[in-house]
Amino acid sequence: MTSPSSPDTVAPAEALNLPPVTSEALLLGVIVIVSGYVLGRLARWATRRILRWRGRSPSASAMFGTLAQAVLIVLSVAAALTLMFPSVKPVNALGGIGVLSIAAGIAFQTVLGNMFAGIVILARDIFRVGDQIAVEDVAGTVIEINLTNTAVRTFDGRKALIPNSVIHSQVVAVQTGFEHVRSTISLDIDDRSDFALAINVAEEAMRTVPVVLGDPPPQALLQSVGSATVQMDLRFWSGARQMETRVAQHQVIVAVLQDLADAGVVTGSDVLVVEGGPQLLSALQQPEDAP
Repeated sequence: MTSPSSPDTVAPAEALNLPPVTSEALLLGVIVIVSGYVLGRLARWATRRILRWRGRSPSASAMFGTLAQAVLIVLSVAAALTLMFPSVKPVNALGGIGVLSIAAGIAFQTVLGNMFAGIVILARDIFRVGDQIAVEDVAGTVIEINLTNTAVRTFDGRKALIPNSVIHSQVVAVQTGFEHVRSTISLDIDDRSDFALAINVAEEAMRTVPVVLGDPPPQALLQSVGSATVQMDLRFWSGARQMETRVAQHQVIVAVLQDLADAGVVTGSDVLVVEGGPQLLSALQQPEDAP
């Protein structure tokens, strides 16, 4: 029978080659983790308050506060491991975290790319929740910005999720980036019209529309010449939001067409449509020569 003190008897911890863990070290590690969690919550709260005080958006403040909390929690866990396992050096713990980060980066390359793009987007703070943007074929109101994607409520009521990497690499038009925007409406008038009269009537009609800004003043400019008409551009400024521009365009078209018609200015198109019928056939018939 082998005695308990025999060298053939090996403790389970020694068989697994695990470093010894004392109750004091375990308690100290738990205290460090709890302290890191509490400090992380405080750092999150302080970061959000400071960024909001600096005028940053709520989405950016929340994201950077969460990142500050995550960093402190990771550092507290690494510190707790070094305290519970004295043989584990801080460099080894950080090295292990680095190896895991590289492996996660390879496995989740697309997700991490969207996350880093989201950090850049929120850090630059170019648009916020409530702004109206257009990215490629998607246009609408931003309802949420997170680390991986940006949620947009399109103008026809649908929810579109745009990956942050797409927003970071594509051209983004922020419609509400400024308070007012300019709209342009093209109108064809007969080339035999009195152009000075048409311009004056159109500009006066646009000035009577309540939603059109008076400064800068609206303009009616001749743009190009067609075969039987001249194109006139109606330029005016209004509110930046989508519905404001649509309402302004509608009211401008109604007012300008009505005033031009009252002034006798003919509007139309270069295309002349002739429908076949008895009148066309009679017009095409050649009169017979008298004997």
